[in-house]
Amino acid sequence: MRTLFDILWDIHIVHRFDDGEDLLYIDRVFLHERTGGIALKSLHESGRSVRRPKHAFAVMDHIVSTQAGRGLNDARTEGGDVFLRITRKEAQRAGLKLFDSTDEAQGIVHVISPEQGIILPGLTLVAPDSHTCTQGAFGALAFGIGSSQAEQALATSCLRVKRPKTMQVKFDGILPPTVTAKDMILHLIASYGAAGGRGYAIEFCGQAVTALGMEARMTLCNMAVEFGAFTGLIAPDDKTFDWLKGRPYAPQGEMWAQAMTKWQGLRSDNNATFDKVIKIDAGSIAPMVSWGTSPEQSVAVNGPVPVARHDKDTKALAYMGLEPGQTLAGLAIDAVYIGSCTNARLSDLRIAAQILRGRTVASPIKAMCVPGSTAVKHAAEAEGLDKIFKAAGFEWNESGCGLCFYAGGEGFAPGSRVLSTTNRNFEGRQGPGVRTHITNPALVAASAVAGHICTPEMLEAET
Repeated sequence: MRTLFDILWDIHIVHRFDDGEDLLYIDRVFLHERTGGIALKSLHESGRSVRRPKHAFAVMDHIVSTQAGRGLNDARTEGGDVFLRITRKEAQRAGLKLFDSTDEAQGIVHVISPEQGIILPGLTLVAPDSHTCTQGAFGALAFGIGSSQAEQALATSCLRVKRPKTMQVKFDGILPPTVTAKDMILHLIASYGAAGGRGYAIEFCGQAVTALGMEARMTLCNMAVEFGAFTGLIAPDDKTFDWLKGRPYAPQGEMWAQAMTKWQGLRSDNNATFDKVIKIDAGSIAPMVSWGTSPEQSVAVNGPVPVARHDKDTKALAYMGLEPGQTLAGLAIDAVYIGSCTNARLSDLRIAAQILRGRTVASPIKAMCVPGSTAVKHAAEAEGLDKIFKAAGFEWNESGCGLCFYAGGEGFAPGSRVLSTTNRNFEGRQGPGVRTHITNPALVAASAVAGHICTPEMLEAET
């Protein structure tokens, strides 16, 4: 009896090696301008070409400026325009589809790939970005690779990879009304550690997972890598198929019907055996906020910051300026950020806008919203969400990775405390000396108005 991961892996094996590694067929390769242009240039200089140009894609998302009104070569760091120019030149030479800076379909790779229907159930997709596992939400085998591996995948449509073990993470029961997919994954990582999934491919399942919409499922899978996992995935269902139907790169007409026949069989066998199983009561999860410099250093918003268990905790407490026993609720903040491949889709912006409507960000908090794609930005504007954000005091920016990671140039002030919807809170992740707390969009929006960390319910009680 096989798991979904086993099924996906086995149908892509080209050759089995004696050392436990397999040569896998790779259906899709996605590049971004931070490393993609260099990989394409290196491939060309070695005398090789892209084997299947129509199955490889590139996007401007990591280095591109997110400032309103950006131009074709505007980067958010000095000298970053070189990456944009190289990627544009090399993608054109290789015959790849490039979602350029001013393209209507531009956005963060893990947002636009599903939007375009590039990722589909049953496919393998790789990209030189650790959060490629986001796309496992569609019942696909998607994982991050290095630049040299990207060259190999481009040239041969294959990669030599060691097969990971399998883990099932089952969220039983029903989530409380204010708890989101972001809280689910932070709860998991906080409970089992940032290395709890190391060496495993994780299938998320259970009543609470099935109840999630596709964008929430992407959030869940996005942070599988923060759990140390090789990838995360969810079996496709009617929600998956409905979400993908009609997308530009999705099958059309009779091909859609044929694809559906195959996709409906993509699920773990009833008696499938996993190497490890974790069960979590979804009803016990609370809104989560990180207190330290790793996603595993997270607690319920009303819970106390724990006593340091080792040097890593001690260092994190010192960097974040916190004390054991302190409650994060009520902690003053300097800035908020809504963005990234984790929580910058339309549903995330709707949630935040609902809280911000008719309210104003507390002074002098700096507030930024960076939609996950140009399509998300335009859809939000069509609903008037941009007006709500701007009236509240948020910057309304162009799509891209933005300050999910600092790359020089614009950043938050050193030492500032930022509440963010991003996926990582390492030292300096959003700027030198910046102290980042990661959480869900509703909590970020409510806290922006309150001027301190709080939930929407706490905000209502205060006003």
